[in-house]
Amino acid sequence: MGVIVQKYGGTSVGDSGRIKNVARRVVETKRKGNQVVVVVSAMGGTTDKLLEMAKQITDTPSERESDMLVSTGEQISVALLAMAIHDLGEDAISLTGAQVGIMTDDIHTRARILEISPTKMQEELNKDKIVVVAGFQGINIKNDITTLGRGGSDTTAVALAAVLKADMCDIFTDVDGVYTADPRIVPNARKLREISHEEMLELASLGAKVLHSRSVEFANKYDVPLCVRSSFNNSEGTYIVKEKDIVEEPAVRGITTDVNEAKITVKHVPDQPGIAAKVFTKVAEYNINIDMIIQNFSEDGYTDISFTVARGDIPRITPLLDTLVSGAGAREYTIDKSIAKLSVVGIGMRSHSGVAAKMFGALAKAGINISTISTSEIKISCIIPEKDAKKAVQVLHSEFELDKE
Repeated sequence: MGVIVQKYGGTSVGDSGRIKNVARRVVETKRKGNQVVVVVSAMGGTTDKLLEMAKQITDTPSERESDMLVSTGEQISVALLAMAIHDLGEDAISLTGAQVGIMTDDIHTRARILEISPTKMQEELNKDKIVVVAGFQGINIKNDITTLGRGGSDTTAVALAAVLKADMCDIFTDVDGVYTADPRIVPNARKLREISHEEMLELASLGAKVLHSRSVEFANKYDVPLCVRSSFNNSEGTYIVKEKDIVEEPAVRGITTDVNEAKITVKHVPDQPGIAAKVFTKVAEYNINIDMIIQNFSEDGYTDISFTVARGDIPRITPLLDTLVSGAGAREYTIDKSIAKLSVVGIGMRSHSGVAAKMFGALAKAGINISTISTSEIKISCIIPEKDAKKAVQVLHSEFELDKE
């Protein structure tokens, strides 16, 4: 008997028919002789509806109360799925993140898991029950409900698989694996049979919606066998594996774009030691993640500092920017929301030269302007106009021939 953790996203449980379909899949896995833990997201669109209701009440909802509100979506899903499993003749119990013992830090709306007690889950599994867990949520030391950020149910599933030492963690979504690009943008994008943790982590953090980036970190750190597959068919998915298990290492494995970023430029900053530290220390105190950073060439003792953040953080960072401009002796700041981050990823970049030249040459030929550039061993990212995002992905997918095996 093995332990299998399955996660089903919002589209997979979008209505009663789909919930019944998930129940059949879960029961089938159980009847093959496995102990099964199921992590479920809120029904498709529910979280957005709840957040919209909050905005109808106030423009600045408390993050604590936002967590209290949106966590109810997953609780609806787990209860309905447990009922559907009962109806198929198997015993099941639905549990919230708190009931499972998922302890997090105090950062509301984007909490990080600190520890998980597997005792309650193991007790219920030993009673031959299917355990259905509300994803995306936990509880902090103050007994406040916290949430892990959008997509956090993936992280819940992999973390539970880690503490249970599960034989497999299957992430069921509305796509049947990880593709070389978003197939809605590139129709001939190719599904990958396997991809390394490093590549998947880069793709997830750079805008690919297939997996939550922290779930990949957990899988890599705790050696959790992980697979992305569709809840609507039985095709083989994509396995997330160690780099040493990748047989071939093409220069580029995937291309992604993120249109949910904004570029902030603090202008005419005194070019002296400590100013950049002052700016980014304050941003860190607000728990706002900075992505790409560039400081322009100094002229007459002044410079411009640009950095990118998630667009959703703009309301939180704007009051801080007002203070920073005066405190740092800067002239002003600007916010550009009309950008997209374009990235190519592949572990083969470590041994293949010329990827950047090929990437920028193809974009130039297509008339697409680039600005800020960021690189690592296995990825190259740049900022482009948002209006060119889809075209850029298509151009690079063709340039690197990712439709071919």
